[in-house]
Amino acid sequence: MVADRRRFLLKKLHSLSGVVPLGVFVVSHLVTQAQALWGQARYDEAVGDLQKIPYLAIVEVLFVLLPLAFHGIYGVVLSFESRPNIGTYPYSRNWMYVAQRLSGILAFAFIVWHISKYWLEKWRGELAPADFYPALCGDLSFSHAGIPVIALLYLLGIASTVFHLANGLWGFFVSWGITVSRRSQRLSATVFGIIGLVLFLLGGNTAIYFATGSRFAVFGIPEGSHAALVRTCSDTAAVAQ
Repeated sequence: MVADRRRFLLKKLHSLSGVVPLGVFVVSHLVTQAQALWGQARYDEAVGDLQKIPYLAIVEVLFVLLPLAFHGIYGVVLSFESRPNIGTYPYSRNWMYVAQRLSGILAFAFIVWHISKYWLEKWRGELAPADFYPALCGDLSFSHAGIPVIALLYLLGIASTVFHLANGLWGFFVSWGITVSRRSQRLSATVFGIIGLVLFLLGGNTAIYFATGSRFAVFGIPEGSHAALVRTCSDTAAVAQ
């Protein structure tokens, strides 16, 4: 009885932490990174504003790293404990459940890798916030045998993360009793699907921009606009050479 109640509370906390604060962090992080589409000055300004948050290191630990560790580790535990029945009942929601678990593992691995690359280097004093832009340009433009390996990994990681968030929001609304009827659940599936698509286009376009300097993808900047005259990833690469 006690074990069941503890498991119930852990699953509720796991569900809640995926929305607040982690879901909020993912959206805000994608929006911040997308400022790069307007050039380095705009990006540096956005990152600089974040550095002005009081006690930023404590905020990052309490509201990002600890919730991420709990949500990610417990999510992996749930994934290995689950017994998918898609072979017996190949319904769409069963497939979405499997996709949610798989995307969660991929997203967790991607976010840990991303944080260890940039946040830890920042905390150790090896990477200043002003160096994020050229570092991202250099990392994502790396290719092996003509294949943009890092950029492709970022696209996979972003896709996994936003799918996990969007589908998780649908599950959150169901499990917390916000959407009860079939009609409301179908509507929320459409809404969160659109949100997930928009977030992927935003994050994916940013990753492509860091990798190529291209401004012609969705949410990009038209070549003839004033913003097209500012310093870009391509300029950074040219200076480095």
